Amino acid sequence: MPVIHRSVAESIHSEAQAQGAQLASISTSHDFDFLIGKWVVHHRKLKHRLAHSDDWEMFSGTCEMRTLLDGSANVDDNLLQAPEGMYCAASLRAFDLATKMWSIWWLDSRHPTQLDVPVVGGFRDGVGTFFANDTWEGRPIRVRFIWFDITQNSARWQQAFSLDDGKTWETNWIMDFTRAAYKRDAGTSTAEHH
Repeated sequence: MPVIHRSVAESIHSEAQAQGAQLASISTSHDFDFLIGKWVVHHRKLKHRLAHSDDWEMFSGTCEMRTLLDGSANVDDNLLQAPEGMYCAASLRAFDLATKMWSIWWLDSRHPTQLDVPVVGGFRDGVGTFFANDTWEGRPIRVRFIWFDITQNSARWQQAFSLDDGKTWETNWIMDFTRAAYKRDAGTSTAEHH
């Protein structure tokens, strides 16, 4: 099983529960500026969610993010080279100046008419925590996204589901982002990892 930094994630979640709206109250429209540009992404994803499984699959992908609406929103375009086949997806994020909270939607090319329920939240101390109520295979769940370990050239995102309204969580998807640098060589671009 991959290292998930469970103690970090659990303490982040506990703080988010305790802080409630205060968590988002210090967010700004620049919270996701770190993600602007092109990235190489390493994915680790549970093959079977909410099934007490410890069977992970790993695959690669890319991500490119740009801002919208004069910086108060952004979108990223993702290519995922999953074992079951390559697909594309997009994250759309919008910042509400009144509430100082972000909403994040996910759109998957395999289901192009379905926009996922948005997760809502914000950043505190360099960590972004976002929640939503949704369903998984007919069961009501709580969804949590966490952005952490953010540097200029790397970041980590993880998704977790809860069947008991956030008392316990199962992390089911982890993305490790590494900034892709592009250098020009005889008129061609090649991606390099830092």
